[in-house]
Amino acid sequence: MERPAWAPRSIDISVPSVSRIYDYYLGGSHNFEVDREAARRAMDFMPGLPKVMQANRAFLHRAVRFAAGEGLTQFLDIGSGIPTFGNVHEVAQAALPGAHVVYVDHDPVAVAHSQAVLAGNEDVDVVAADLRKPQEILASPEVQRLIDLNRPVALLLVAILHFVEDADDPYGAVAELRDALAPGSLLVLTHASYEGIPLPPERAEGAVDVYKDIRNPLIMRSRDEIARFFEGYDMVEPGLVPMPRWRPDTAPEDEDPYAFSGFAGVGRTA
Repeated sequence: MERPAWAPRSIDISVPSVSRIYDYYLGGSHNFEVDREAARRAMDFMPGLPKVMQANRAFLHRAVRFAAGEGLTQFLDIGSGIPTFGNVHEVAQAALPGAHVVYVDHDPVAVAHSQAVLAGNEDVDVVAADLRKPQEILASPEVQRLIDLNRPVALLLVAILHFVEDADDPYGAVAELRDALAPGSLLVLTHASYEGIPLPPERAEGAVDVYKDIRNPLIMRSRDEIARFFEGYDMVEPGLVPMPRWRPDTAPEDEDPYAFSGFAGVGRTA
């Protein structure tokens, strides 16, 4: 298999990557046949997976515009993935020129490609780090340069927490990040769940098993379990809801049924 210029020498391109599978679902070009094969296996069980990812992306755009409208000029996007059209910094800086954005990911492809995309933009940077180690993120030179933790920050944890197992204490990591943020900060979150999927749970579980097979377990949590991530935050209306129902631009009834898989919400620190 020929290695393209955007793939760092350090990565094993024979092993599927969650970031590259997500890129494939969104119609991107930064993926390999091994990623596409895993994605197609998952789609054998849940053919609407691309619709889920598109709804996730659309919510992210609305939430970033909401944060900018609330006057937030700092965005910390953890688990940012491979940049695609309509990145957080593009949406934020269109609304607020000069907005500061730091992307965080532990996937070398996501980091390398982000560095290439962001070259020359002094208000945006990328950190190679892991959500499970919040202090490494907060102490990174990139965050220290661009994010003033004494002022409100929009913390984006979009489609990332369902890849963190309970044994790795995702609730503790989110609480640690919350405690580092100034009052008025926002938590923007989406999370996968069996609730809302227009399939019997046992069939949806087949797609979940594909992620388990590639050693990236997908943890499907209930709405109540997802709501726990917002402890210490006041929920912004309409609360924790299926993605198309969070401040929609178009009628949710027009959305594909798969778009309602999982939950999205925004919370504000007091």
